[in-house]
Amino acid sequence: MGTVFLNTLTPMLMMFTCMVIGFVLNKKKICPENTATVLSKLETNVLLPALTIYTFSKYCTVESLSQQYRQILFCALILAVAIGLAFALAPLFAKKGYKRNIYHYALTFGNFGFMGNAIVPAILGEVALYDYMLFTLPLNIAAYTWGIAGLIPKSEGKQNPLKSLLNPPMFAVAIGMVLGLTGVYRYLPAFVNNTLSGLGNCMGPVAMVLTGFLIGQYPIKKLLTDKKVYVASVLRLFVLPALFVLILKLLGADNRAISMCLFAFGTPLGLNTVVFPAAYGGDPSTGVSMATISHTACVITIPVMYALLTTFVI
Repeated sequence: MGTVFLNTLTPMLMMFTCMVIGFVLNKKKICPENTATVLSKLETNVLLPALTIYTFSKYCTVESLSQQYRQILFCALILAVAIGLAFALAPLFAKKGYKRNIYHYALTFGNFGFMGNAIVPAILGEVALYDYMLFTLPLNIAAYTWGIAGLIPKSEGKQNPLKSLLNPPMFAVAIGMVLGLTGVYRYLPAFVNNTLSGLGNCMGPVAMVLTGFLIGQYPIKKLLTDKKVYVASVLRLFVLPALFVLILKLLGADNRAISMCLFAFGTPLGLNTVVFPAAYGGDPSTGVSMATISHTACVITIPVMYALLTTFVI
């Protein structure tokens, strides 16, 4: 158990260090004010798509899809449970209004993309990242449709959630699958694969620098005083992932699916609760507080949860 904890703690400390770097860059005014916007666009339009194309093109085959489809179904099932629990729990944190939508999102989705895609290969290896990306497909679809729609204030008018799926990360999934299923990947020039791999390796560190930079825009003391955020963080990092792991165990899911579930649903509260309120004139303070507390705590919670999982569950 101790070895698993330490092996998991190492990449978490690396991610936390990158977050601290982003925080310092903001507080010391080393980078311009629009750095968060630039890094966010770099992540969404370049780094995450590059990682996705590289991973899917290398590992996506007819055989792998036929073997992994159950993992996608398991994730969809847990997602449905997560949404139901989020609607039941959110009124305890915010009685009504836009703030309750933020809790809906936060209690349903962790930072399964930027954080999960970075720590899974660091802990379980590159092949596991493909399994993880397949597992989280339902999460991506739900987050880009129902999730984001709830974070856009009603004053902005109705948004077509299906249009949200037309984005670089989802296009990257399609491109990677085509390259993998057709075997074209094997004939790509080495520099193309190396470029995709190199850009993909930057995704996690840059995402954490972005997180720290966003946090640095607000007074740190104010971000640490919301008691409800601490409760939400405990639910996000401990209670909900433990419940979901138990459900999959009772359903007879394989160990890989259970591990993917822990990393997908045990990651900290995501950045969309900061980015979208800020972009549409809403109050991002709750989302920033969530990011600050949960991203700091997850340095310990994820290694502890994974060590417990490998010792007592799988």
